[in-house]
Amino acid sequence: MSDLAGRLRNARAASDSLFGLIRPDSFYERPIPERHRIIFYLGHLEAFDWNLLCRHGLEIPSFHAAFDELFRRGIDPAPGQTAEDQPSDWPSVEETRGYGRRTRALVDTCLQQLPDELVHTAIEHRLMHVETVAYILMNLEDSRKLAPPGQAAPTLPPPAAAMCEIPAGSATLGLPRDAGFGWDNEFNAHTADVPAFAISKYMVTNGEYLEFVNAGAGAPHFWRAHRGGWRLKLSHGSIPLPADWPVWVTHAEASAYARWRGGQLPSEPQFHRAAYGAKGGEERPYPWGECAPGPQHGCFNLLRWDPVPVTAHPAGESAFGVAQMVGNGWEWTSSAFAPFSGFKPAPYYETYSADFFDGKHFVLKGAAPVTPSTFLRRSFRNWFRAEYPYMFAGFRLVET
Repeated sequence: MSDLAGRLRNARAASDSLFGLIRPDSFYERPIPERHRIIFYLGHLEAFDWNLLCRHGLEIPSFHAAFDELFRRGIDPAPGQTAEDQPSDWPSVEETRGYGRRTRALVDTCLQQLPDELVHTAIEHRLMHVETVAYILMNLEDSRKLAPPGQAAPTLPPPAAAMCEIPAGSATLGLPRDAGFGWDNEFNAHTADVPAFAISKYMVTNGEYLEFVNAGAGAPHFWRAHRGGWRLKLSHGSIPLPADWPVWVTHAEASAYARWRGGQLPSEPQFHRAAYGAKGGEERPYPWGECAPGPQHGCFNLLRWDPVPVTAHPAGESAFGVAQMVGNGWEWTSSAFAPFSGFKPAPYYETYSADFFDGKHFVLKGAAPVTPSTFLRRSFRNWFRAEYPYMFAGFRLVET
C-alpha cells in the first residue's frame, strides 16, 4: 500500500500542475462544447475518489452530498450537442478546492483500510483525466492559460512512405483474470489469429494528409488557415505546419483518408500483431522488448505536450520495424469498442465501459505525448466517438 500511496500523491501532483496552468478567471470556460466546463474537472477528480474509496469502499457518510453528485460523472454527448448550464450553476473555485482538500484528507486517513484494486482505480482514473484536462487546455484560448514549459519544435525531413510486412501469426489481446489490475474491458485474455498483412512504418504525417486536403478534404481540427497555407495549433501558440509530424484527426477523417489511398485502418488484432509480435512467435510487453518505457522509446508520459517527427525515437521500433506504435499520438483502429468474451463490469464502476459498447466508439491503441506511462501496458484500450476531433490521435494504414 505504501507504493500505492506514493503513486496517488504523484497522480495528484500531476493533476494539480495542469490546473495550475489555468488563469483563475477561466475555470468556467467550456473549451470543448461537448464537455463540461473546466470547473467540473476540478471537482470531479476529488468526488470520484470520495465516492469510490470512502462511500463505496468504507461506507463513510457523506460530508457534502450535493457536491458528491454534482461532480460525480462526466458527459459524452454526440458532436455538436452542448450542455445548457451556466457558470452561475456551479460553485466557486474556492468552494470546489475546499471540497477537494477535505476529501483528500479523509481519503488519506483511511487509505490503509482499502482494497488495492480500488486505490489502483482511483490512481488510474485521475491519470486518465490528466490527459483529458491536457486536451481541454489545448482548446482553451491562449490568453486564458499560462504557457506550459517551453519546448523547441523539432523537425526532420519527411520520411519516404514505407510499408512493413507482418507475417501471419497470433496476437494476444487482454489480460488473464489473475494478472493484477486492469479495467473491465481489458478482460479476458484471448488469442486472435492474424493473417499476413503490411502496415505503414510511420503514422500518416501532416505532409501526407495535406495532399488529401488539397484534393478537397476538410482540414483537421488542429490546423489553422494562414495566408494561403496552414499552421498547426500547439499547446500554446501555433507554428507553420510541420510536414514530418503525425496528423491528429478523427476516426471518420482517418477512415476517409485510408479509402482515398486504397488502404484500411488496422484492426485491434492487427495493431497488436505489428506492435507486440516477434518473428520467433513470442510476444513482447512493449514494442521495443522487455525493458521499462524510457524517453528513448517514444514521446509519452508528459515528456512534452506536442508531437515530434514520426522518425524520432528509433529505439522504440517493434520487432517488425514499425515506428512509434506507442507514443506521439493514440492510433485509431477499425475495431468498434466492444467487450471481450467473458466481460464482467466491475461492481464498483459498472458504467465504465458498458455504456460505450454502442457501435459508435472505436478502439485506440498506443499513447499520446501526454499519456502517463501506466497506460502503456499492452492490454490497455482507449476509445472515442468516430467524429470526436479533440483527441491527440493519429493513424496508419494497412494493406492485406
